Parts: sequence; structure tokens; C-alpha cells
Amino acid sequence: MATKYIFVTGGVVSGLGKGITAASLGRLLKTRGLKVASQKLDPYINVDPGTMSPLQHGEVFVTDDGTETDLDLGHYERFIDENLNKYSNLTTGKVYWNVLNKERQGAYLGQTVQIIPHITNEIKSYIYNLGKSTGADVIITEIGGTTGDIESQPFLEAIRQVGIEQGMDNCCYIHVVLVPYISGSDEYKSKPAQHSVKELQGMGITPNIIVTRSDGSIGSDIKRKISMFCNVRPDCVIENLTMPSLYECPLMLEAGGLTNAVARQLHLETPPSDLAEWKELISRIATRSKTCTIALVGKYVKLHDAYLSVMESLYHGGFENESKVDIRWVDSENLLDQQRCAEELADVDGIILPGGFGDRGIEGMIQAARYARENGVPYFGICLGMQIMVIEYARGVLGYADANSSEFTPDGAHNVIALMPDQQGNIPKGGTMRLGKYPCAIADGTKMQACYGKPAIDERHRHRYEFNNDYRAAMQEQGLVIAGTSPDGRLVEAVELPGDTFHIGVQFHPEFKSRPNHAHPLFKAFIASALEYRLACTEAEHTGLAEKAMNV
Repeated sequence: MATKYIFVTGGVVSGLGKGITAASLGRLLKTRGLKVASQKLDPYINVDPGTMSPLQHGEVFVTDDGTETDLDLGHYERFIDENLNKYSNLTTGKVYWNVLNKERQGAYLGQTVQIIPHITNEIKSYIYNLGKSTGADVIITEIGGTTGDIESQPFLEAIRQVGIEQGMDNCCYIHVVLVPYISGSDEYKSKPAQHSVKELQGMGITPNIIVTRSDGSIGSDIKRKISMFCNVRPDCVIENLTMPSLYECPLMLEAGGLTNAVARQLHLETPPSDLAEWKELISRIATRSKTCTIALVGKYVKLHDAYLSVMESLYHGGFENESKVDIRWVDSENLLDQQRCAEELADVDGIILPGGFGDRGIEGMIQAARYARENGVPYFGICLGMQIMVIEYARGVLGYADANSSEFTPDGAHNVIALMPDQQGNIPKGGTMRLGKYPCAIADGTKMQACYGKPAIDERHRHRYEFNNDYRAAMQEQGLVIAGTSPDGRLVEAVELPGDTFHIGVQFHPEFKSRPNHAHPLFKAFIASALEYRLACTEAEHTGLAEKAMNV
């Protein structure tokens, strides 16, 4: 079978959920026995999202091969349950970077370098190479931004050319549009969708399917109007409504006929979608009987997308523990001392400290780690969160009041987190960290081993600073457990506190490998520990009330 190509564009406004539509479609096609790969083409001029502010762009998702990508790739991996690679994310900056390097190396033999064909050919090479590198039957490509944006034009021209080169029977163009509701007249309006499709047609692309985004059903009359004026079949106008859980979107789109419309356009002969596993997931989500509250302590909490994969992984851990997870967003800059920690964290069932960079809010994170350790609250430190756990332990247990990281105090006397000797020097910020999948050996008898159930794992990294081995022996003598290391034992990958409560810090990013239908083992165990802590606190409170009543 020839490789099939699906292109998802957006119109009217940004932020419509193109990524969720693309991810849901990927899941639906996979349930029909097809191998699917996904990619995001981003029009911004940064080479990659790695140096962009999380408060502006959200989290940076990292693939196994160490590529720093857009957060939509997290949605793709969670929905289609396939590991993506370096061809799955492309920016305008990377396109021009590659083309200009080729020009400097003489690859174009002195030609005048132009948007067409050189820029569009570079874009198409990523689309085609994703198929070659994964062996996928279907490539789903999302174009970032909104139709009509100046910076999107080369990407739209490239996918137009793919339709010519591969044949229109092998390509499907899906346009996601907003259908706004006007409360004054109590009606949905299709005109913005019509104008967006007209704009796209002016670039040589006629969408085969239109996905409408709205909070409520737009009604058959509006669907017929969109069908007529946008030149698509009536059953190719598919509603994508706002759902209680984003994981309900595949079932909604399947019911709306999206998979059948795509299969017809691409001449795919497949069995019906087998959604038994996904329906079981939705059933588990709907029937959760427990609740726990997790404090997410970070420096980027004003934009929740900065911790998107952590947030979703906490929910996944809840799914497998029959529990809803309420996330309390705590700005670490507000945790000035233990009194403030007691005020903001007193009634939480667990504390998670995710990754981050820079010294802002660090002292508040250290206060939160101390509060968790001294009060026996389940704690999960990820990347920076592990480093914070180590710094706090050095201060609170080893007695090094000035313990810190060389990222924050380069000349500090007790930098228990530091660059390794081979990392010293003037290192540029972009793409020079420890990135991607690395192996980890787990120590026997640890909570880490109980979580994973095996002695060796591999996880994805995104960091530059490491546990300083000069302090390893002193830390262990005072009770800190080195739970995981690189296979050669040189790099500390995980630490934990002794005892039954989940109190673990890991240098890697487990959130990048969690899936809604099989939660990451560390998140599953963390939520289980939080529920146990909640139950113990409830029982202690009841016991205290009973004793008080007896005394009265």
C-alpha cells in the first residue's frame, strides 16, 4: 500500500485543538490496524522550542532521539502510543537553518536559493523522511498557526505540492475551523469558516473534510451551509465539541464519521475501528470513586501548559487508581518559609516538583521539599525536582546551610548539584543538554525497583546539571538512597528516602512516556501513595475527634 498523507490545518483563530483532532484521528486509524506516525510543522522562526519561555510556549516535549519539540507531540504520543522522532517536528527556523547550511556547503551548486523549490523541498523532505524512518502506513501532519498567517505560506505550499506528487487519492486535507456562537441572536455562524476555507483554496488547497469546533452542536442547517459553501460532502462536515475529558474526543469523532470519511478519501480498506480498549479507558475515567489533591509546585504555574505532560501523567496515575486527581497549582515564589508552606500545602495528599531552569523560585521549592520530608507527605521530584530534593537534604540533614547547585551559585562552597568535569566551559544554551533516551540501572530493594518491577529501564532526559559525586558517600551515610544510576554507576539518576512513603526524585522525565491507557509506573505509584496518605490522615482525624468526644 502506498503511504497515505493527512494534513490538518486550522482557520479563524489559533488554539482550536488541531493537535487533539490530529491525535484522535491517529488513534482511530491505529484501531483499524494501520501504522500511524504524526508530525507538527510550526511556522515560528525559532530553530526549536528548546530555548523558548515555558510561560509563552508551554512545555518542551522530548522524543527518544533527543529532539526538543512542540507540546502537541505529547498529545500524539499519548493518543497513538507510538514513539516519534526528529522528523516529527519542524520549524521555519530549522528549515532555513538547514537550507542555509546546505547553501554554504555548496549543495545547490551555485543556484539562486528560493522559497520554491528549496524551502518547500526541505519541508517535504521531513514529511517523506518521517514515513521512511517509521514505516508508517499513514502520516498525519499538523500545520501550526492559522490559515492566512504570513509565516504559514511555505508550509501550505509544500503540502499542496505533496498532493500533486503523491496523487490526490493518497492525500486528505482536513481543515479545523471555529464556528462561533452569537448569544444575542442565539445562533451559530458559519461565515468565518467559509472565509477561512476560501483563504485556503486561494493557496491551492481544497479541504476534503471540515472539522467544526464549538462548545455545543451547531445543528444540521449550519452543517449543510458549510457543506454547500465550502464544497465538501455533507458527511464530511464533522463536529468536534468541547468534551469533559479530552480522551473522549476519539469516540466523539468516530461517532461523527471522521474515520469513515478519511478512509473513503484515501481508499483505505480496513476493518471497523476496534475501540474496546479506549471505551474501557473512558469507563474507568467516568467511574472513579476516589479523590486526591496533588500540589504542583513550580515557577511556571501561571500557564498550565508549561507542565502539560506532568499534568496528564498525574491524571493517568489517577485512572489506574480509580481516583480523580485535583491539581493545586502552587507558585514556588510564594513559599517564603515553612509557615507559608503549612498554609498552602497543609491539606494536600502529595507534592510534585517538576523540571525548570533558572534561579527564580528555587528557595520556595526547597521549602516545599523540606515540608514534604519533615511531614511525611508523598513527594515526587522530576529533573530539577530531584536536584531540589538533594539540595534540601544536604541543608536539612547533612547540615550544609549553603548547599546549592552550581547553576544558581557557580562559586558556592557546597554545590551538591554541578556540571560534570567533561561539561565545563562556555557551552551555548541551545541543544547542548543531556537529551533523549538513556539507560538506568535500578538498585535492588528500592521503591524504584518496586515501581518498575525490573532492574533496568530507559527514560528520557532534558537537563545539564548532575548530582555531584563528591557528596555521594556523605549523602548515603546520612540515609539518602541512591536508587538508580547510569549503567556504569557514574551518574546518579534517582534518589529516594527510606521508609514506606513515596519520596522519590528522578533526574529524567517520566512524564514523557506515560499513556492514558497505561500510566507510567512512577506516577501510578505516586498517586497510590497519595491516596494511602489521605486515608491515613482521615483515619487519624476521625480518631482524634472520637478521643475528644470521649474526653468531653
